[in-house]
Amino acid sequence: MNLIQLAKELNLSISTVSKALRDSHEISITTKNKVLAKAKELKYEANPFASSLRKQKSKTIALVIPEIANNFFGLAISGIESIAQEKGYHVLIYLTHEEVEKEIAIINLLKNGRVDGVMISISSQTTDNSHLQELKEKDIPLVFFDRVAENIDAPKITTDNYYSGIKATEHLIEKGCKRIAFISNSATLSIAKNRMNGYLDALKKNGIPRDESLIIYCSNDEKANNLLIRDLLKRKDRPDAIFSSVEKQAITCYEICEDLRINIPVDVKIISFSNLKTASLLNPSMTTITQPAYEIGREATSILFKIIEKKPLNLILDKTIFQAALSERNSTKGKEDAEFKNLSKAYHWFDSRNKKILL
Repeated sequence: MNLIQLAKELNLSISTVSKALRDSHEISITTKNKVLAKAKELKYEANPFASSLRKQKSKTIALVIPEIANNFFGLAISGIESIAQEKGYHVLIYLTHEEVEKEIAIINLLKNGRVDGVMISISSQTTDNSHLQELKEKDIPLVFFDRVAENIDAPKITTDNYYSGIKATEHLIEKGCKRIAFISNSATLSIAKNRMNGYLDALKKNGIPRDESLIIYCSNDEKANNLLIRDLLKRKDRPDAIFSSVEKQAITCYEICEDLRINIPVDVKIISFSNLKTASLLNPSMTTITQPAYEIGREATSILFKIIEKKPLNLILDKTIFQAALSERNSTKGKEDAEFKNLSKAYHWFDSRNKKILL
């Protein structure tokens, strides 16, 4: 059932039916009620896409992200959709899978006016931002979040990655760690560089020399990443702590430590940027730097709609920076704490089997 068929059923003009459905003041209440009753009877539903085309609006925004498996992006999407739904918009999600060629192809599709605005977190391979600049040249509203292009004049919503890098590294130093490895997913991404700079400055501040052999750059090749981390942990002078800038590689560290019988946190401590809900359920529970992903998604979308609706932009072209939170768990506990915990578990098991109070 479409508008033309509905008008024919009512023996009214298409214009009259359309205005009645939109509750126009030009149409009498009697006619409105008649139209609405017939529309309900025939199960007529308005086509928002046809309406938006007439208004030169697609009523959709594009979200371009590197991956969906990362829990940060899952939470950010929830925040983005919560605002889009309030505005009556649809969200089209595009995945680059960390490949710049796919990112360029997606942007080429979007710059032809397919959407009313674009939100993007760039891929780890993106170094040349000219394809993103083309969106600006075509006056398509653009907002960056998390992974941003620093040289493009557009709103950027991110976390204080530099300070978080310092906080994570100093947490490990406070636990007595001296050989702290840093695992990154990119040598060029601004967030990766900021996290590493925080790591390096924390080492320098605490009198620990920089060791290039402890800085590991991962790629999209999971097998190659696994080998890099395995080689790191098999060294005779292996690190006593690992600071992972990405959640995925922290989980890989756990798997390899299990395989090599390396005890976390007695032999090596692990901290990671992560929004993994089950971080507290890992064995041992993982200490994390957690970003407010949902709030970042909502803020980025709110700013995008200000641009779409042509509201004043005097304040929103600057960076919006959120603070991340460090949640200490067992993966960075001190050696004495970890050994006491293991001893307590053993006594508890022995006591439960022998019905004796030993502690």
